[in-house]
Amino acid sequence: MKAIQCREYGLPATLEFSEVQVPTPADHEVLIQVKAVGINFPDVLIIQNKYQFKPTLPFSPGGEVSGTIQAVGRSVNNLKVGDSVIALCGWGGLAEFVNVKASRVFIMPPGVNSVQGASTLYTYGTSYHALKDRAQLSAGEAVLVLGAGGGVGLAAVQLGNIMGATVIAAASGNDKLNVCKKMGAHHVINYSTEDLRTRIKEITGERGVDVVYDPVGGSLAEQALRSMAWKGRYLVVGFASGIIPSFAANLPLLKGASIVGVFWGSFAEREPERNAQNFSQLAFWVREGKINQHIHNIYSLEQAPQALQDLMDRKVIGKAIVQIAD
Repeated sequence: MKAIQCREYGLPATLEFSEVQVPTPADHEVLIQVKAVGINFPDVLIIQNKYQFKPTLPFSPGGEVSGTIQAVGRSVNNLKVGDSVIALCGWGGLAEFVNVKASRVFIMPPGVNSVQGASTLYTYGTSYHALKDRAQLSAGEAVLVLGAGGGVGLAAVQLGNIMGATVIAAASGNDKLNVCKKMGAHHVINYSTEDLRTRIKEITGERGVDVVYDPVGGSLAEQALRSMAWKGRYLVVGFASGIIPSFAANLPLLKGASIVGVFWGSFAEREPERNAQNFSQLAFWVREGKINQHIHNIYSLEQAPQALQDLMDRKVIGKAIVQIAD
């Protein structure tokens, strides 16, 4: 089978387009013929050996796939050959076939195609878990989404709107913010040209925001924390800036605020029933047309390194997709 291979840690340009053997599923796994792969920021980190998970070299990046089951392990009884599925594989997805634990494979919702499937699970799963389970976001509250032009950011914008919150989208360019408006943002902030704290005060009438959704980290993190309302919840989602922020402990004390970690992959593994409930709700909203990820571009498998580079270069608005089969 054809696959993108990481043979040494480095930037996307070091990846190789190779021919490798089709894997055989273990007892608890299924073999998926991959149709589409959603490109996410952890894919950029994992090839540089900067992520929590460190697969043995060589490996294929790509942690979110859609496709069709071709074989099932002996212990798998909830999935069968021919099922159209979405799966979280962690890595291995940028290949024509991949083995995935059955517990991390979900039946494709009716009416959802492979590109939609590969653009939905990671971003909306992360954002819904963050806003619903970790922030316990309520209707009428104000949520600030940093990095709102990215995949998880745009998902948070849409979901915050559906959940009845006032959504403030913050991103680094007007092109990104225009997409945020189309996806349901009530207010936008261009933090390349506007002062984040000043704009939040203007929008909220000095009150501040109830929830901060932060997949970026870096220099804006402290400004956002200082802009929270009483009993606010600061969601630590990721560090797309490459900089992990440090906070003075008196800041959450003075705000009566909580700094809350969001690791959706671990949640899905540790609390599969609650995750399945979340996924059922998301699937319903997909079918209703209430959520639909903005697709930046569709790349071929051979072009996958370019998709990863575009994500690193902040060129991607919404989601980059690698399509391997129809």
